[in-house]
Amino acid sequence: MIIRLEQPKDYREVENLTREAFWNVYRPGCTEHYVLNQYRTNPDFIPELDFVMMEDNKIIGHVMFSKAEIMVDDGTVFPSWTFGPISIHPDYKRKGYGLKLLQYALEVAKKMGIGLLQMEGNIEFYKHAGFDLASKMKIHYHAEARDSEVPYFLAQELIPGYWGNREGTYCPPKGYFVADENPEAFEAYEATFPKKEKAFQEGQLPQFCQSCGMPLTRIDDCGTNADGSTNFDYCQYCYKDGQFLQDCTMEEMIEHCSQFVDEVNKQMPKPMTKEEYKQMMRGFFPMLKRWKK
Repeated sequence: MIIRLEQPKDYREVENLTREAFWNVYRPGCTEHYVLNQYRTNPDFIPELDFVMMEDNKIIGHVMFSKAEIMVDDGTVFPSWTFGPISIHPDYKRKGYGLKLLQYALEVAKKMGIGLLQMEGNIEFYKHAGFDLASKMKIHYHAEARDSEVPYFLAQELIPGYWGNREGTYCPPKGYFVADENPEAFEAYEATFPKKEKAFQEGQLPQFCQSCGMPLTRIDDCGTNADGSTNFDYCQYCYKDGQFLQDCTMEEMIEHCSQFVDEVNKQMPKPMTKEEYKQMMRGFFPMLKRWKK
């Protein structure tokens, strides 16, 4: 096993590896390979922490790191870092390769003076590399309530005492949202790879219509593209044949969705009033692809 820095000649092979590693894992299809493709020219990218792992003379793993920030409660911005995607070829998963790659990269990061990392992932894996719930360090996730113990948001001080007794909120660097912000560019890039079928499967993160917030759990929930293929971003009630079915503002969509509050309450531990549901949607909808500014 060899771990070395990624080289330009590796780029396409590593992107294909990343695509294979993430396809249908967290969502139907994946975008991680495009994030990596675009990140290499991002000023937040850290080339000294861009590693590939080799076994039997082929690349089987990869990890990249990025600069990040935490907005401290006192209004200051605190420098921090994150990493990912971290990819292991499907044939080599669950054999300890991912942990060895990450531990190697963390040692190099620490020697570089990187003091604090936060990321989204499965604590049952990342605890073995020293990560714990970020909420224990009073670092909050931007998309969750401040009093939430977010099970997938993790952090680690590589340099003890680096974070100190601060409290603040973390948002992933903008570069991680590049596929959502440039969907046409992503689709053009994706078309350069062999076709793979997107699918819903057990263990994926919850998927929601990026227009109305309706849960998407099966193909029949989804809308359709202009060519009749499935659109995994929007539901059948919002999107058909490549077009939105309603010409409306975000507030008008919220008003429309509020009439279904009784159905939503069947899944809630505590029922909401119509106005409470509207207020919740006003916090959630700006994060959906259709309404992002």
